Amino acid sequence: MLDTSTQPAGQVTQVTGPSRRTRRRGPKVTDQVPRHLRAHLTAYLMIAPMVVLLGIFVIWPLVYAFYLSFFEMSFYKDAKFVGFDFYQYVLTDPDFYASLWVGLKLAVMVVPTVLVLALLLASFIATLSKRLAAFMKTTVYVPAVVSSVVAAIIFVFIYQDEGVANWFIGLFGHGPVAWLNTAATALPAVAIPAIWLGFGVSTLIMLAGILDIPESYFESARLDGANFWQRTRYITIPSLRNVILFLLVTGLTLTIQEFQLPLVMTNGGPVSATNTPNLYIFNSFRDGTPYATSYSLTAALLLFVVIGTISIIIFRVVSSEKSSDA
Repeated sequence: MLDTSTQPAGQVTQVTGPSRRTRRRGPKVTDQVPRHLRAHLTAYLMIAPMVVLLGIFVIWPLVYAFYLSFFEMSFYKDAKFVGFDFYQYVLTDPDFYASLWVGLKLAVMVVPTVLVLALLLASFIATLSKRLAAFMKTTVYVPAVVSSVVAAIIFVFIYQDEGVANWFIGLFGHGPVAWLNTAATALPAVAIPAIWLGFGVSTLIMLAGILDIPESYFESARLDGANFWQRTRYITIPSLRNVILFLLVTGLTLTIQEFQLPLVMTNGGPVSATNTPNLYIFNSFRDGTPYATSYSLTAALLLFVVIGTISIIIFRVVSSEKSSDA
């Protein structure tokens, strides 16, 4: 303790010991945060709202749907735990597998056709002047803004006995065909409007990818004497590998789940020839049985597993530098 009584008046007493500046401080809060979190803090804050929305509107409903699939639900009784009973019912139903087969056949008809048409048309647009390219881009995008229901109604009129389709084949001496009432022609008839609706967006995505390829690649190929097909084979397609992979996966998942076109055009007929998985689930939900909700919910979850498995297989088979990131 200091004795201040012996000090002259006005003299400032100097306090010994560690000063405030030299006093040892504890670790900062920011030092306790891992370095990688501090380095990417801005990125984490930017994606945080999307992660929260994804968890609320996608992850949680999916987890809750899996939880409900283990219960026997009825509007007139309390839910009853039944385990995997509804999974067994769906997996032993031949109509479920038939609808998956219809969805796969529709995807095989639509997706490769869309990819080829989009690639050829995008390659053609890339060679046009700016004014013509703008006109073509607007033209090919028009089907994308048409409602699927409207497109289905238009093509129903096209496939009628006096429609454009039968008029066209009549030019070659063939009689009218019942396009939507024959099992062999109903699914291809549904596939055509699906192609018409899908190739516009795919063309624009392909065109963006083509315009991103350095022009020097094509100039060198022209100097070496490569024609259009050779430039497409050895430059355009390899450079668009990730774009094609994206369109392939999204096209397959969307086409297998096609719902509006077969519902409006054929309602799944004739003899379930156009009964896609989503249409099968929809009709199962509308079934008059007391437990249609549990059955359709379980079928939807199994469809989710099937489509997810197909997507993983495609990513594995079509491996690329960015496919794993996608």
